[in-house]
Amino acid sequence: MHKILFLLILTTLLAAQNPKAFSALGDIVYNNIDKIQKLTNIDEYAPYEKKIQEYAAAVKKLKKEGFSLDEGVVKDKMHYLNRLRELSRTNDFFVRSVKRNLDLAIENENSKLFTKLANSGLIDEKRSKNKILDYYFAHSDDVNTTGIIQKYLDEDKKLQAKKERKKSLLQRKKERELEKIQRIRKKDKLEQKKLEEQLNKEVQKKKLQIREEQKKELSKTI
Repeated sequence: MHKILFLLILTTLLAAQNPKAFSALGDIVYNNIDKIQKLTNIDEYAPYEKKIQEYAAAVKKLKKEGFSLDEGVVKDKMHYLNRLRELSRTNDFFVRSVKRNLDLAIENENSKLFTKLANSGLIDEKRSKNKILDYYFAHSDDVNTTGIIQKYLDEDKKLQAKKERKKSLLQRKKERELEKIQRIRKKDKLEQKKLEEQLNKEVQKKKLQIREEQKKELSKTI
């Protein structure tokens, strides 16, 4: 419940930081710009430094235009949308680039580059989880667990704990069902024994009655 509330508050705060117009497209561009700018700290992205700076300036400029559009100061929605689409294509270029370079870092066993790209915030965390963890476990001496890797490990730890709790609950449920079955069988066995004893008594009683009757009949004939 607290986690859901936190996510709702976070979503609301992020939405307030971005223009509302065409937010489905705009939020992706505006939320990724800081992450893309940080790529300039990676040696492999040095050739893109100027392009990233120009892109960041264009994004910030369009963001202001988006707020003006929300306030009704700017009326040309199509101009804003077309520019947003252009910037979205540049965003997608860098996202694809990070994914491609992450795969190359894994292939070339470049742990330094791998760590930076894995923590860039520009990867699909869900889809990349297995390959990132696989690489980490194979190169744990060279890779720091901070960031996304630690997040994955914590998630798996919680998931494992949840599985263990579920397994424990199921085991206890099976044990209770087994105990119930054993109690029922024991009760049935006692009832069966009681019934057999009752039938045996009745049979013995009937035999005794037959003997007595036979004795009486015999005494009459003598």
